[in-house]
Amino acid sequence: MSSHEVTLFIDGKEIQANKDVTVLEAAEENGIYIPRLCWLKGLSPFGACRVCLVRANGRPQPACTQRVMDGMVVDNDTEELRGIRRNIIDMIFVEGNHFCMFCEKSGNCELQAMAYRHGITAPKYPFLFPQKAVDASHPDVLIDRNRCILCSRCVRASKEQDGKGVFGFTGRSIDKRLAVSSGEGLAGTTLDVDDEAVSACPVGCLMKKRVGYAIPVGERRYDQEPIGSDIESVAANKGGE
Repeated sequence: MSSHEVTLFIDGKEIQANKDVTVLEAAEENGIYIPRLCWLKGLSPFGACRVCLVRANGRPQPACTQRVMDGMVVDNDTEELRGIRRNIIDMIFVEGNHFCMFCEKSGNCELQAMAYRHGITAPKYPFLFPQKAVDASHPDVLIDRNRCILCSRCVRASKEQDGKGVFGFTGRSIDKRLAVSSGEGLAGTTLDVDDEAVSACPVGCLMKKRVGYAIPVGERRYDQEPIGSDIESVAANKGGE
């Protein structure tokens, strides 16, 4: 092991990782899937959704922001943490208006796939049915805030990858909403349909127009394999070597 590496344990498995990475990144490099919604490779960590919550040396921490340490013991796949994640996913669903059977992101939606992975077919909390605005002013991109989960992926992608700063947030608590950098709506911004901010959205909030349902149901990303399978296959392939 080099001086740039540390040894840690995730669910009892000993792994080595670069000392500058997060627990989530170290786990992924070793074929261990830690659920996440607000984290996206290439973007700065934000720690908004808390779906990646783990216990690091006994303390609850978001895996996407917690740096690894030598000798760290991480609990990821426990009934306690699975229960916490189910509750978080449940609350995300009821705080918005997510009607998966009518959403063209169905099958490609990370929130939907996360719910299925955790055995959620219907939320246990009462739906809030908030009133949220839809912005269809842009010629190529639609914002449906009913499906927004406030993950900040579009906000960070617009600033860090597109160099524009098109998106931001307004309000607080239950009144927090996705905002754009123009009083004229999305049409008044510098957003382009091919911007990274558009593809960064994990749900059906930011959608390209005129391409809906291009991929048939049954052939979409999460129709055949659960979310995280691509990461877990790394460990399976290593085991077969």
